[in-house]
Amino acid sequence: MAKNHIRPEFTRELLHPRYWLVWFGIGILYLLVLLPYPWFNRLGRWLGRLAMRVMTRRKKITRRNIELCFPDMTEEQHEQWMIKNFEGTGQAIFETGMAWFWPDWRIKKWCKIQGVENLMLGIEEKRGVLVIGIHFLTLELGARIIGTVRPGVGVYRPHDNKLMDWLQTWGRLRSNKYMIDRGDVKGMIRCLKQGELVWYAPDHDYGPRNSVFAPFFAVEKAATTIGTTILVRAANPLLIPFIPMRNDDDSGYTLVVQPPLEGFPIDNEVNAAIFMNQVIEQQILLAPNQYMWLHRRFKTRPDGEPSLYDV
Repeated sequence: MAKNHIRPEFTRELLHPRYWLVWFGIGILYLLVLLPYPWFNRLGRWLGRLAMRVMTRRKKITRRNIELCFPDMTEEQHEQWMIKNFEGTGQAIFETGMAWFWPDWRIKKWCKIQGVENLMLGIEEKRGVLVIGIHFLTLELGARIIGTVRPGVGVYRPHDNKLMDWLQTWGRLRSNKYMIDRGDVKGMIRCLKQGELVWYAPDHDYGPRNSVFAPFFAVEKAATTIGTTILVRAANPLLIPFIPMRNDDDSGYTLVVQPPLEGFPIDNEVNAAIFMNQVIEQQILLAPNQYMWLHRRFKTRPDGEPSLYDV
């Protein structure tokens, strides 16, 4: 049995005063997402602009990532993308509340799926499905949308704060059968061999271990995990990308589920990383302002090469 949380355990320790501020914040979020969607969606954009003034380090990282990936854009275009990205970051706070607290009927009212038939592939033959989730600002909501039609197995990093770990696990079990620690590779392989749908995100910089360098947009050497290759070799799952996009007209969300990928170069880890980065680029370009640019995607560099960041 894979290491998992069938149901998060609530203990009296989580009521300790040191967690009261978190409880207060979660309570406010719960109340706000009870409001009409357009109301708190606009509030999210305002909070994002406020965060851009306060989170100066993240602002520099976001701008730098956009500059590195899209060097042919003008400085004004870089600035516009960064502003839109921070607005989306503010909206993502409420989208997390939507994913954790909204009932299914409200999710279905505001969230539509294109390509739902692709999620059902592999069920009859009990072939696992590795859904290629990309770190969009809407990722929490995207997993919940998928869970309304086909619950799967969530892959997560335990939170350092015990209350937040309980909350995020409880919230994500609204759309998943159970959760697996992202370091439990054997557990993921076992789930895929059992025909489960497993969410996996290969687009961040997870450090030099189990990574190779491959192009990512205009950055020629981006540390890219070989985890996808490991899972495909061991379990032979279908590889299905999906992207949850926030509609520009405040009409909700469209989750696009792509057909299974073909031609994955399983025998060469570098070629596989290049292949996956190209797939990820295609998904990002569908809604580039909604990608999570605020992380240091290029923090790991080849030996002897300088950092691409000054923060």
